[in-house]
Amino acid sequence: QVQLVESGGGLVQAGGSLTLSCAVSGRMLSSYKMGWFRQAPGKEREFVAAISWRGDRIYYPDSVKGRSTISRDNAKNTVDLQMNSLKPDDTGVYYCGAGLRDSAYNYWGQGTQVTVSS
Repeated sequence: QVQLVESGGGLVQAGGSLTLSCAVSGRMLSSYKMGWFRQAPGKEREFVAAISWRGDRIYYPDSVKGRSTISRDNAKNTVDLQMNSLKPDDTGVYYCGAGLRDSAYNYWGQGTQVTVSS
């Protein structure tokens, strides 16, 4: 069983930056692909960033590309998401997800709230 705990959310002004962190326990992080997703009120959960279990592939949607960086530290069992030039549209609950190697995301954290004020 994999447990994920997100942290680092908060209230930030537009143009500001935040770094979200996902702490992983229960299994070795090195065997899991990791992703960040977000859900705004009244909207479906959307993909924000992902890093492969080997760390050799990274993906971002156009909405955050160039403003966000995902990174993993297998020794510390953490995955971070740095977000810059934040916009009000970035507001939402951010979730960390994990999937064994190339399988689907089967494990989720409880989420951390990010609010970007204009």
